[in-house]
Amino acid sequence: MKNETMKIFLVITGLIIVFAGKSQDSLLFYLSEAAKNNPAVLQKYTEYQAALQKVPQVGSLPDPELNMGVFLSPMELVSGNQVADLRLMQMFPWFGTLRAAKDEMSLMANAKYELFRDAKLQVFYEVQSTWFDLFKVQQNILISEKNIEILKTIERIALVKFRTAPYGNSVSPSPGSSGSSNAPSDATTDSQGMGGGMGGNAGSNTTIASNQMSQASSMGSSAGGTSLADLYRIQIEVGDLENNIALLKNQQNTLVAQFNSYLNRSAVSPVSLPDTLLADSLEIPLLAVSDSMLTNNPMLGMLQYEKQSLDSRKKMVTKMGYPMIGLGVNYSVINKNEMLTSDMNGKDMVMPMVTLTLPIYRKKYKAMQTEADMLKAAIEQNYVASANSLKTEYYQAIQLYQDAQRRVKLYGSQSLLAGKSLDIMMKSFTVSGSALTDILRIQQQTLDYNYKQVEAIADYNTAIAWLKRLMAFQQY
Repeated sequence: MKNETMKIFLVITGLIIVFAGKSQDSLLFYLSEAAKNNPAVLQKYTEYQAALQKVPQVGSLPDPELNMGVFLSPMELVSGNQVADLRLMQMFPWFGTLRAAKDEMSLMANAKYELFRDAKLQVFYEVQSTWFDLFKVQQNILISEKNIEILKTIERIALVKFRTAPYGNSVSPSPGSSGSSNAPSDATTDSQGMGGGMGGNAGSNTTIASNQMSQASSMGSSAGGTSLADLYRIQIEVGDLENNIALLKNQQNTLVAQFNSYLNRSAVSPVSLPDTLLADSLEIPLLAVSDSMLTNNPMLGMLQYEKQSLDSRKKMVTKMGYPMIGLGVNYSVINKNEMLTSDMNGKDMVMPMVTLTLPIYRKKYKAMQTEADMLKAAIEQNYVASANSLKTEYYQAIQLYQDAQRRVKLYGSQSLLAGKSLDIMMKSFTVSGSALTDILRIQQQTLDYNYKQVEAIADYNTAIAWLKRLMAFQQY
């Protein structure tokens, strides 16, 4: 009983691990869905299945021929009256013709299968590339929102310093002066007295007070406080980030629709993304990618199968130039003739038959052989062109791979240093009032490095997916 319980527990644990590996936010889950539902992949697979149906078509013998004739008036023969004539004939191609035709269609079906593999690998690459682009956009939005929060914090601190700086300068006495704290009230009293004597001009008093506040504000800014322009600069930065987030969300909607099209589902279906993206691994040495690409790429495999099928077609055409043999039987229905006394009177006749075709018009057979040779030469040229194109893609993917690998290391360290610098300057700004322009610049650098690090990892994984697509790496 304990052993059975342990077995059940192990089975359930294994199922949990399997389904956890294909969870909704897993890239493997989306690749599996794309393989099952993508219309382009299903189309290529259906074409492959249809190509397989041609093998029994060309590998079968021609249909036998049955000829029937009935005499309206019986034909008088020595052995009776013939009333009907039946003929059955079966033609046989030259030895090996059907085998060559079946080989040709089988190789063409294999070429269709390579097209199906190529379509599946291309969809896998597009799903991965779009998924990584979605991750970059999501992280860009999150980083921008976090940056807005930091700017809001700086704005609140700056606003407090802006409000307190003028009053602190106006209240604290300057060195070498006494009783200066009462100067504003005395000036106000004198001005009120003058205003009363001049008819109580309250508007003039308001203008004088406003000028005094502006001068105090400028004095506070020059003394190490925060100016109103700094606050406006923060609000400008926040507005730019909010506009950038709106643009990124529109781009995200487009990428989601594109991603869902690969899975053949609704354009607005949600796409789950992880919180962090780890760098993938190539799993094979970089120098072995080129050799593996030329050996396993499905497009090159397709051309190889087409070339072999043309060899089989040439064999078939050559054998079609030989005679075809037909075997058959002729059966004559004969009724008795009352006027005859022969022993053969009324006996049906059976006559075996042999037919032989005479392929004397050789031009068409020679033309078909020449056609096969020329098509084979064209495929060889196409193979070289496709191999050269793959090599070009290989070097482009290697460039992206090495560049992304370098940027992952660079921006990782740069982001760490920028974050430490921002923390130090934020503390200094809170305590002693560091320059707000420097804080905004460091904060912007931190934002850029954080996003560039995410972008570098996504590009690195995209480059690996590209290399695996070129060498037809069966990972999924």
